[in-house]
Amino acid sequence: MNVLVVGSGGREHAICYCVAKSEKADKIYCVPGNAGIEEYAECAPIGAMEFEKIAAFAKEKAIDLVIVGMDDPLVGGLVDELEAAGIRTFGPRKNAAILEGSKAFSKDLMKKYNIPTAAYENFTDPEKALAYLETARFPIVLKADGLALGKGVLICNDLEEAKEGVKTIMLDKKFGSAGNEMVIEEFMTGREVSVLSFVDGNTIKTMTSAQDHKRAGDGDTGLNTGGMGTFSPSPFYTKEVEEFCEKYIYQATVDAMKAEGRPFKGVIFFGLMLTEDGPKVLEYNARFGDPEAQVVLPRMKNDIIEVVEACIDGTLDQIDLQFEDNAAVCVVLASEGYPVSYEKGIPIYGLEEFKKHEGYYCFHAGTKYDGEQLVTNGGRVLGITAKGADLKEARANAYAAAEWVQFANKYMRHDIGKAIDEA
Repeated sequence: MNVLVVGSGGREHAICYCVAKSEKADKIYCVPGNAGIEEYAECAPIGAMEFEKIAAFAKEKAIDLVIVGMDDPLVGGLVDELEAAGIRTFGPRKNAAILEGSKAFSKDLMKKYNIPTAAYENFTDPEKALAYLETARFPIVLKADGLALGKGVLICNDLEEAKEGVKTIMLDKKFGSAGNEMVIEEFMTGREVSVLSFVDGNTIKTMTSAQDHKRAGDGDTGLNTGGMGTFSPSPFYTKEVEEFCEKYIYQATVDAMKAEGRPFKGVIFFGLMLTEDGPKVLEYNARFGDPEAQVVLPRMKNDIIEVVEACIDGTLDQIDLQFEDNAAVCVVLASEGYPVSYEKGIPIYGLEEFKKHEGYYCFHAGTKYDGEQLVTNGGRVLGITAKGADLKEARANAYAAAEWVQFANKYMRHDIGKAIDEA
């Protein structure tokens, strides 16, 4: 079959890598893609939000299956548009992608269906938000309601910080229209764990666990980013935690969306906080995480197309989802200055090493070809992923592989997966 993947980052590179392994895939396309994805797919310069062009391209290339990787087109309704054109598509429709598209919606859903989460209030009026903060306990969390590239969350330690946060989100509109509504949420403490899952509207099958590192600097310092690295599985995601989540969170979320007339088909990403009071939902995403996909998908034993088609057809209960009994770590190589400002167009060297070693992957995020030369083209440039028998070995392998790659303003965290040592 002909498969089209929509997106341009490391997540989409990981998806294309898995699709390329499938015996069902004859030809792979990607829009807009990147320099690394070109190894597996024919890329076309169509933006992920250019719905009509994507639909026309899918018709022209006789695409049998579209996999939408990115959040913006899902929340914007690309799946609806492609399905209306008769094109088989994997991902939630617009009315289900709201699970990620609106934090206020997802918080209200959890409250209504008794899914464990932090206490919160929603605000559309900045004055009312400020009044609420006068009596709040600190630290406290402010969240822009809409999509903000994973950066629309502010942790405020005192009232002054919180007031400044309201100004940033709701008045200055630093995150654009995402800040028209804001969630104020209690600050939870504990270990964070990410669990991705396949969903067919009724059945949910969870993937192996992972953990992301959002802050730009070592020791979880600096600004929030799209993610500086991940490891999988999480040693903190115990059998007891899994059983609790299966009972009170995973299926409950799928059932809640169905009850609301928004059946969810695609990937639900559960961002969990393991608190003293038990696991609680920090956030939902409506697609594979990035860079979580880069450590989860290489460990998946199943044919990704078989699983994706089962989600579309409502037959996920017939899939035995399996993952390798090993570990993986991803270290993001970024451009110095990310996530604020950084140079692009800097030559990248050393990627030929990855072809010489099994179990090592270089997933491209912000790259392009300038003539024959591979150059940087974004803040997050590459996701260097390596497997190992356990997390410590995978971590050592990933950092060794990160040294194979050179570009002038290369920046990375040096403590990805360090929590492993404390487990």
